[in-house]
Amino acid sequence: MSLPALFISLRPHQWTKNLVVFAPLALSKHLFDSSPLLRSLAAFALFCALSGVVYLVNDVVDLERDRLHPLKRHRPIASGALRPRAALSAAAALGIVSLAVSLLLGAPFAGCAAAYLALNLLYSYRLKNVVIVDAISVSLGFVVRAVAGAVAIGVEFSDWLLICTVLLALFLTLCKRRHELTSLNDSAVEHRQILSEYSPYLLDQMIAVVTASCLTAYAFYTTAPETVQKFQTGRLSWTVPFVLYGIFRYLYLVHRKDQGGSPTEILLTDRPLLVAVALWALAIVVIVYSAAGPPMPLLR
Repeated sequence: MSLPALFISLRPHQWTKNLVVFAPLALSKHLFDSSPLLRSLAAFALFCALSGVVYLVNDVVDLERDRLHPLKRHRPIASGALRPRAALSAAAALGIVSLAVSLLLGAPFAGCAAAYLALNLLYSYRLKNVVIVDAISVSLGFVVRAVAGAVAIGVEFSDWLLICTVLLALFLTLCKRRHELTSLNDSAVEHRQILSEYSPYLLDQMIAVVTASCLTAYAFYTTAPETVQKFQTGRLSWTVPFVLYGIFRYLYLVHRKDQGGSPTEILLTDRPLLVAVALWALAIVVIVYSAAGPPMPLLR
């Protein structure tokens, strides 16, 4: 087995998706407390390992289709640098170890880890071929990450956080589907069978609905009485312009620059979007931690 090829197949450049586990830590005002921070770091590492398991299995399942893709054919499994049997063996070992270690963060976290793995394996083998459910399944993976981040440190998770997370994830997923459909043209269905059920017009309609829902949900969250009471400040609404710009910038890149195939790549390479996200995160931390309210109580 080629260890470099195995590591590449774990897709470390995609691990930024797991940063959502830190959202409950930051919003609970325990970001600078050593114990919750270490537990969140451990949760992040475990989800990076679990997502690596999913990528290995998914690349084996999509082996033949990836070989037809202009970019994915260079992945280690599709190119032959890593044999499918070796990839599945590594995935099984990494999955078992990760689930076993997740028990150290408590049974609720281990349950989230198992649910994430089960959801994504089900997606790889079945749900990816069910129209609309395929996009929702990907989005639910982010919700599981957010819940896992909360139970890892023992704080209550907000329903608003889950709603905003699933809507944003659904927005990114639908934009990715649109990019695949428009960039691959006639070969799109050969790469991803479910794309035959979509059209650019249908995806644009769905993206429009999700975009409006996402912005509305976030605006309501920042101004909701329970949010103001929880953080002892109404200034979270000041972060709405960053969210507006970030989503509109992403739509601009999708429609005018023909991007959207990899949300992670866009975030790391598009400087205006990266600056907007960084300023939003900084504003959240400054507003939340400068407010008079105490940190959320830890349940453990």
